[in-house]
Amino acid sequence: MINTRQIIVGITFLFIGALVYLFDRPADMTYLVYTNPFNLSFYGLFPPVFGFLGNTLPAFLHVAAFILLTVGVSGWGRKTYLPVCLFWLIVDAGFELGQKYSTNIAKAIPGWFDDIYLLENTKNYFVFGTYSSLDLVAILLGGIAAYGILIYTEIKRGEK
Repeated sequence: MINTRQIIVGITFLFIGALVYLFDRPADMTYLVYTNPFNLSFYGLFPPVFGFLGNTLPAFLHVAAFILLTVGVSGWGRKTYLPVCLFWLIVDAGFELGQKYSTNIAKAIPGWFDDIYLLENTKNYFVFGTYSSLDLVAILLGGIAAYGILIYTEIKRGEK
């Protein structure tokens, strides 16, 4: 059964993460901001909204949101919580570590990615992205938080 609570929390996390990029990151460093036809960046118009948290908050929110959305939309039960959390932890940590070893990763990215929307920026993500061990910690904490939220928001028998 689809879990609306988990979906709402996941979407909220993605929205907060988007706000970090819109307010606290330069537009030319955020792919979906600088490639859209509208000027969606508020960077520099206000003092940093998220302060020092803005550096690692997206890593926390991304992994937590995708865990919550995966379970919430799929309707999978408690037995899948840990595998889903581990899957998204590995994916997000892999992308973060890919920035540390960007030269090797960039060589492995197929050329045909350049012709596909969203994938066209994959090589740049690794080459120009910045590795942060704090992001790895944030990813781990996001996974742990998402697991707790899954437990807290799960639908009990007889509940709708």
